[in-house]
Amino acid sequence: MSKRKSILIIGPTAVGKSTLLTQALKDFPDELREIITYTTRSPRAGESEGDPYHFVTEEKFRELLAKNFFIEHAVVHGLLYGTPRDQVDLTHQANKTVIMDIDVQGAKKFREAYPEAVTVFILPPSIDVLRQRFRARGATDEADLERRIESAHRELAQAEDFDYRIVNNDFQSAYAELRKIIEDLLKNQ
Repeated sequence: MSKRKSILIIGPTAVGKSTLLTQALKDFPDELREIITYTTRSPRAGESEGDPYHFVTEEKFRELLAKNFFIEHAVVHGLLYGTPRDQVDLTHQANKTVIMDIDVQGAKKFREAYPEAVTVFILPPSIDVLRQRFRARGATDEADLERRIESAHRELAQAEDFDYRIVNNDFQSAYAELRKIIEDLLKNQ
């Protein structure tokens, strides 16, 4: 059995990663499997356990961390996030391709464990558009908004470190680019 790859969708918050990922999962249901990561943040409206995260206490997260449960973990905006090793390995054993939304630092750590992972960085058309998306998403206040914009600047400065870059100015064209990357990857493994 060939070694299955992983597709990591990377980029700042509110750039459209989860929307692109959701469409890919609809279009490739037999080939792709999303990895549900763990977080210590509270669920937002419409979220529940396992959708889109496994929500755990900081104590539980640290217990799992001590057991080497995570491929990678990170502190993002003061909260813990981690990718479970077992889900990735089980997906590959089932001859499926992992696809997941992950932050910059997590993607780099993930590639240390799985160097064959394909990375796709999603960029906003501009910082102003990203700022509008943050506001539409309900950034809590101006200080929170500025922290997120500052974080986005740091992430965007690393876009060249990844295999592909897609500007999400228009969902249809951004998704067409992502779909081609996925099709090429699936054809060649």
